[in-house]
Amino acid sequence: GDDGATRETVTAFIDVSVAPARGVGFDDVAERIARFEEVRSVYLVSGSEDLRCTITGATIRAVSDFVSQKLSTIDRVRSTATHFVLKTYKRDGDAFGKPVADHRLPVTP
Repeated sequence: GDDGATRETVTAFIDVSVAPARGVGFDDVAERIARFEEVRSVYLVSGSEDLRCTITGATIRAVSDFVSQKLSTIDRVRSTATHFVLKTYKRDGDAFGKPVADHRLPVTP
């Protein structure tokens, strides 16, 4: 297909809870998750879940299938919570909102 035209359209944040194992951290699970092409980022985070991943796919169904068939079946992955991105307001420092009209009165010198 066209190299530039096949851009992913669906993004989701997946919170992953990892079952503890004696003497083992989260690195092994995180590295397995990171190998998948669909996975854009993997972070170890504080809070009730352990890892937060960013996933992209062509459709919501594709992302859901990836989570249920590939992510959830990894050893020690106890549970996942999927949060689909509905609208992006700002990403990597760039705002996506409409430009705000300048309502100030022009100042004459």
